[in-house]
Amino acid sequence: MDILEVKKLWSEVKSELRETIPAHAFYSWVDALEPAGFDDNNFSLLSVHMMAPQIVRHSYYSQISSAFEKVLGKKVNFSIDYDAALAEKYKKDKKKESMRPKSLKKDDAEASKTMDNLAQMQSFSNLNLKYKFENFVVGENSRFAHAVAFAVAQNPAKKYNPLFIYGASGLGKTHLMQAIGHYIIFNKPKLKVKYIKTEEYVNELIKNLQYGGERNARMDKFRQKYRNIDVLLIDDIQFLESKTYTMEEIFHTFDSLYNNNKQIVITSDRLPKDIPTLPDRLRTRFEMGIIVDITPPDFETRVAILKNLAELRCLEAPFEALEYIANNYMNNVRELEGAFNKVSAYADIEKKPLTLELVKQVLNCEAEKKELSIETVVNAVSEYYGVPVADFISSSRSQKVSNARHVAVYLARELTEKSFEAIAEFLRKKHPTMLYSYEKIKDEIKINKDIERAVNDIKNSLRN
Repeated sequence: MDILEVKKLWSEVKSELRETIPAHAFYSWVDALEPAGFDDNNFSLLSVHMMAPQIVRHSYYSQISSAFEKVLGKKVNFSIDYDAALAEKYKKDKKKESMRPKSLKKDDAEASKTMDNLAQMQSFSNLNLKYKFENFVVGENSRFAHAVAFAVAQNPAKKYNPLFIYGASGLGKTHLMQAIGHYIIFNKPKLKVKYIKTEEYVNELIKNLQYGGERNARMDKFRQKYRNIDVLLIDDIQFLESKTYTMEEIFHTFDSLYNNNKQIVITSDRLPKDIPTLPDRLRTRFEMGIIVDITPPDFETRVAILKNLAELRCLEAPFEALEYIANNYMNNVRELEGAFNKVSAYADIEKKPLTLELVKQVLNCEAEKKELSIETVVNAVSEYYGVPVADFISSSRSQKVSNARHVAVYLARELTEKSFEAIAEFLRKKHPTMLYSYEKIKDEIKINKDIERAVNDIKNSLRN
């Protein structure tokens, strides 16, 4: 197709997009895209903004795809690439425009505001653009946490302040937290948002304390950086334990923000009361708003997450392939996404369709299960709990030994291909006892965060 026809086609697609994409976003990102070609059902677009390819694909992929399908009557693949030469020309044209009388159109003003918002997000707020409410897959494991997080984003500091989100690693706490910041920046641009990991905060504090010179002036500047904002997002607060000076700083920052009606959002892998050495005055402040948890996703949610990943990468993935991944990666969203990324990368490099056979070949989950023995699993549980293997086999019924033994049975059944009879033989117990131990831990994982964390930690240790 010649370039004139390509441009005409893109013009028709843009007409459709004006109806589905907000005006400020359309004029900021889509309107400036230039059509470059249309061959083999692939439509090429060039961008004058370095970040546009990422933003458009993350935020408006489905709208653009639907617009192409509506105009052409079929699905079309499209690519967006940054073009430095085109960007330079765009800058020159904008400079000429600025020489005209200052009568900005409303859409231009909106576009300019959006660019300012993005600049704030990237430079100060420290947010990752991909973490949005739109691409957070809500399941029974996260429905309440998502609803509360969205309510906070819509009305920061009005209720649910502070918001404390807890759950095991890789379940989506950071995604929800950053989605709050992302929503506020683009819907309430006057509010100043700051995201920080606790470890980064600690390191920054140490640097300000270590360097010579005007230490007091530096510390004042450091404190104002986190107190002169409207929304503070603190990730992984559990790393605060035993850091006395940092806890003191966090306490005063918390009070300053809260007393000035500013929103605070905190994530942790455990409840405030379960963080060792956390002072009562800090713990009670963390508990004074609302505490929500995220648990491991169920099967349906895991499949939905995988479908969402496939759509974002424009991949055709049969249900049985996604089902296989979902059945073998159950602990958290991070490892689920990691498995999918591995498979999709292999399919892309080898130019093969993403099938069940390919997934089995790449992930090889059966082989991993066969490699683990009951003895290996029991040894890992023994090390984690500090209980000798001999005690697992003994008749001891102390709570510490019993808990460790129950977890060993559960993991041996989950991670190996051994039967309950084989596990019972190894531990020198009766078969019904093994069934009881397995069902007990299976149920407790859903309600007991300590058990859930222990099981996940031991699984991770066996994978390393």
